[in-house]
Amino acid sequence: MQKTITFGEIMGRLCPPGFERFGQAMPGHLGITFAGAEANVAVSICHLGGRAAFVSALPRHAVADACVADLRRYGVDVSGIQRTDQGRLGLYFVERGANQRPSRVIYDRDRASVALAPPDSYPWEDLFADAGWFHFTGITPALSANAADCCLAAVKAARAKGLTVSCDLNFREKLWGWKAGATPRDLAEKTMRTLLPHVDVVIANEADASDVLGIRAGGSEVEKGELDLERYPEVASRIIDDFPNVKQVAITLRESVSASHNNWGAMLHDAETGTAHFAPLDGEGTYRPYEIRQIVDRVGAGDSFAASLIFALQTPEHGSPENAVAFAAAASCLAHSIEGDFNLNRRAEIESLLSGNASGRVVR
Repeated sequence: MQKTITFGEIMGRLCPPGFERFGQAMPGHLGITFAGAEANVAVSICHLGGRAAFVSALPRHAVADACVADLRRYGVDVSGIQRTDQGRLGLYFVERGANQRPSRVIYDRDRASVALAPPDSYPWEDLFADAGWFHFTGITPALSANAADCCLAAVKAARAKGLTVSCDLNFREKLWGWKAGATPRDLAEKTMRTLLPHVDVVIANEADASDVLGIRAGGSEVEKGELDLERYPEVASRIIDDFPNVKQVAITLRESVSASHNNWGAMLHDAETGTAHFAPLDGEGTYRPYEIRQIVDRVGAGDSFAASLIFALQTPEHGSPENAVAFAAAASCLAHSIEGDFNLNRRAEIESLLSGNASGRVVR
């Protein structure tokens, strides 16, 4: 497969041990890893056996050096990361939920280096020279007007180079605050509607289309874990109607029974055939989501889906729409078993789940 370029912010992720609350763990020890939506995608693609590069801006100091080294050890090309004296390395804090207590995220990422970098910081023509795919998310343009302008420059350059462009809508209400007088949803919709005309593959979760584009799936009540599955092909069709350049729309489908128990699956709608493909399917071809009853860590599961979909669509044996969404749903199901944002499950493990091996028995 050709190289995938991803662009966005990477941060330090600080998390109490196990399922402790911040008040239990602090003062004390927090575990730190590195994470960010587009970086997560790049790592996952490399871990599956593909090639990926991550583009961003980071300050010049030892902690950022460690961040770059962490990406490099997973095989990610980090040559497009700009080092600067402006801004900082962002942080976010995660308190893992359990049972009926939800997970909580606290952001500390104002004035991150990637939010301050102007559009001419990145030599997109050179960065795309040996690439076939470009991926970004709605998180990056939410960071600042500068970051939004960088995304627009990137997607235009990618299309000019003939790359396939994918975007995960990834609505984060807390981040969309860089324009005075605009509500987060209004700013997100206005900004994303300038970017989506340059996108081939749109990825979203069960709430993003409503939050970002005002397109709602019938009677779905996401907060209650109730999804009106029959309406999601309609959501995808309406996205394609608004943006005729979009060739495929993928939507992850999470039913939250509790913080520890989710049902998980996905849909991929193909514009050319007008067909919606759901996964996973039971033996009779009926959608039957994965029941994940003991979640280790759900943060980053959507990124693992995006990465696996990008990988599968470029892999001959998984490249058809029905096979690609099945592979991506299985990969992101397994991501719920891994601590941290990176999905460190390998291709063979995903294919084993696809073949029906879901018992979790010890492999000797």
